[in-house]
Amino acid sequence: MSIQQSDPEIFQAIQDEQKRQLEGMELIASENYQSEAVLQAQSSVFANKYSEWFPWKRYYWWQANTDIVEQLAIDRAKKVFHADHANVQALSGAAANICVYAALMEPWDTILWMDLSHWWHLTHWAPVTFLSKVFNFIRYKTLPNWEIDFDQVKKLAHQHKPKIILAWFSAYPRELDYDKFAEIAKEVGAVAFADVSHIWWFIATWVLKNPLDHGFHVMMTTTHKSLRWPRWALILSKWIVSNPLKKPENTIENIPTRIDRAVFPWIQWWPHINTISAIAVALLEAQTDKFKEYATQALKNSKVMAEEFINRWYKLVTWWTDNHMIVLDFSNTPVGNWKNAEHILDLVGISTSKSTIPDDPNPPFRPSGLRIWTPAMTTRWVKEDDIRKIVDFIDQALKLIPLMEEVDFHSKIEQLRKQVIDFSKQFPVPGIS
Repeated sequence: MSIQQSDPEIFQAIQDEQKRQLEGMELIASENYQSEAVLQAQSSVFANKYSEWFPWKRYYWWQANTDIVEQLAIDRAKKVFHADHANVQALSGAAANICVYAALMEPWDTILWMDLSHWWHLTHWAPVTFLSKVFNFIRYKTLPNWEIDFDQVKKLAHQHKPKIILAWFSAYPRELDYDKFAEIAKEVGAVAFADVSHIWWFIATWVLKNPLDHGFHVMMTTTHKSLRWPRWALILSKWIVSNPLKKPENTIENIPTRIDRAVFPWIQWWPHINTISAIAVALLEAQTDKFKEYATQALKNSKVMAEEFINRWYKLVTWWTDNHMIVLDFSNTPVGNWKNAEHILDLVGISTSKSTIPDDPNPPFRPSGLRIWTPAMTTRWVKEDDIRKIVDFIDQALKLIPLMEEVDFHSKIEQLRKQVIDFSKQFPVPGIS
């Protein structure tokens, strides 16, 4: 029996979401579109399998096919990201970060990470999370020009002797100096750990630097953002790979095995082999010329978008972008904060997401920034001229904010909404007919 017959309410919700995606623009900096092949793999019969432990070392029998799938994912991830080892079982970015911490730290140990007000992320960990009660978090910040304050990072590292120095943040539009982070980590005997969830695809295609090639020990990413894969996470690491069933010494050289043992059995248990199979399919896609063309085009689109906003007198945090995202700063404008901007853009079918800016004058739930990125629309193969049109749509919508109380406001919104629909329908969504 089909889902349309067995559950018409869920079927209708799926249909409505497909329509929304086809008729709108996805500019939220954590969403993308999976390929048809990835969607097929994720919906396969591997969803029926339990697969405790790791390939070729399972507790359950009848795992030959699951072992092949997971080993392919591991081998492909190692190849793409220049790693000695890949753990492909983490259920999410949050779970993966917990696993790294559990593998490398003891309670009350110190981690050095970005300040809450400077592109932090909850999973690194904010005071409202449980791990903030387990570990000691020391925070560094950016300079007034929005560059990382490495003098401060070095001073804090030598003062507090952290076990981990963490690099990367969820809304930083510039390239990082991984060599400086790695140098400071080496000076104090810390593990250099990069969370590259938002830029992993640029690393996969050599468009941006790979932290593992610049002295980092561990790298984590979610897989559903720029990589347009299933919602999952990978943990890549350097050094010695050994049997995860045997406890290794707590040395930097044994990081891969320590991470495996933290993923299972310390933090989580049953990996989802159907999702891992989809990750394997996506990792093969990532090695194609088409994927590199996609990454390169998204970077071109991002720079054109930044240029267009600057030409229209919008203020960009960090003034520019080195990657696929930009952050608009509304702190000193009539828009005031993200809420009016996000709301008006939603009305015309353009999805965006709020973002803090460094030392934001507004509270976290209504920050001054609006984060916009290009990968999802690039998946639909928009090019530079299309990006200019998208910026024009955004500009037209934001200029309607002062008119929200006027009588003809809704008719103007509807006119712009129709233009957005007509434009969006020119660019198919993968897996949606």
